[in-house]
Amino acid sequence: MKRCSKCVMCETQDMISFDEEGICATCRQLEYKDDVINWDERKVEFEELLKDYRGKGSYDCIIPFSGGKDSTFAALALVRDFNLKPLVVSFDHGFYRPMILENTERAIRKLGVDYMRFKSDWQVVKKLMRESLIRKGDIMWHSHCGIFAYPMQIAVKHKIPLIIWGEQTSEYVSYYSYEEKEQVDEKRFNRVVNLGINAEDMVGMLDGSVTMRDLEPYTYPNLKDLRSIKYRSICLGTYVPWDTKKQSERIHEELGWKGDNVEGIPYDRYWYEKIEDGFQGIQDYLKWLKRGMSRMTHLASIDIRNGRMTREEGMEMVEKYEGFRPASLDVFLKALDMTDEEFHEIALKHVVSPHVPPDWRTLPRGPELPDQKDWSINFDIE
Repeated sequence: MKRCSKCVMCETQDMISFDEEGICATCRQLEYKDDVINWDERKVEFEELLKDYRGKGSYDCIIPFSGGKDSTFAALALVRDFNLKPLVVSFDHGFYRPMILENTERAIRKLGVDYMRFKSDWQVVKKLMRESLIRKGDIMWHSHCGIFAYPMQIAVKHKIPLIIWGEQTSEYVSYYSYEEKEQVDEKRFNRVVNLGINAEDMVGMLDGSVTMRDLEPYTYPNLKDLRSIKYRSICLGTYVPWDTKKQSERIHEELGWKGDNVEGIPYDRYWYEKIEDGFQGIQDYLKWLKRGMSRMTHLASIDIRNGRMTREEGMEMVEKYEGFRPASLDVFLKALDMTDEEFHEIALKHVVSPHVPPDWRTLPRGPELPDQKDWSINFDIE
């Protein structure tokens, strides 16, 4: 299977393309980010933009917030570097881990901001995860949609026109380029976020076992309502150069933000990565089954682009940490009353050519995370 000649990204990645040197478009985007963009000018532009919103209402902006490294940095920077008064809004997908809840409480208190958290109906979530797996080989439709739709609903409800997200998607994939200033709008929601399935589709797929009322948190507001508040939904990463490692170190120092173990990656190097989602290991495993790559490929590629790892070291990391059945899959299968055989039969219907997955029955089982024993309580799993 072909990989980028600069990083280690695979040809099975969404929207990937390679130039005549075999270098992927994302690597080229990051070169543009580093070599062409004048970040001092971008910061001045951002300050000018904020003048239209600062002090004009109860809140200057909404910050969508998972409690992970990127949204926590966004909140820190917008409050302390840009002197904004935000409303911080979280969509709880149902499996926040204990450390992320502790981090969130600590950050909200230290930053001195108002905070709103919505927790989705677990009985509905289980139906959505199963159907999402069947349709797309992805268990996170509800999370993708809720994280991006719910803060926009709050913006309309409370008439807060400015919504500021974290990094641009062009930091990681090629749906957009750093040559454009990415808007986090309905086009992006339908192009990148919702897997090509809207809430109305999902109601039909589930044969009426859920209603549009049940799926309101996952439904993007209509354009008329958004235009009525003159909304603007942008990425902080358009105006501030993004570096997750450096930013993670800053939130650790200033907010006491703590990392955690995550399945499939080494804690000593990536203590900050994707700690908010108990089922992240399953989502990454699904990607490996379908595409022959997992989170280690993604993280090694980021480090190579940022000069923190050679390509040879990246390939060694991929070979060492990918190809394990996550221990968390046991928890997931119990929650959805699904067998190993049923799960893998569904997943393998979504394999992306030219990847040929091995027999899943031969895969070694990865180690349990230290907090997994408590997930049945924390995730409301009966």
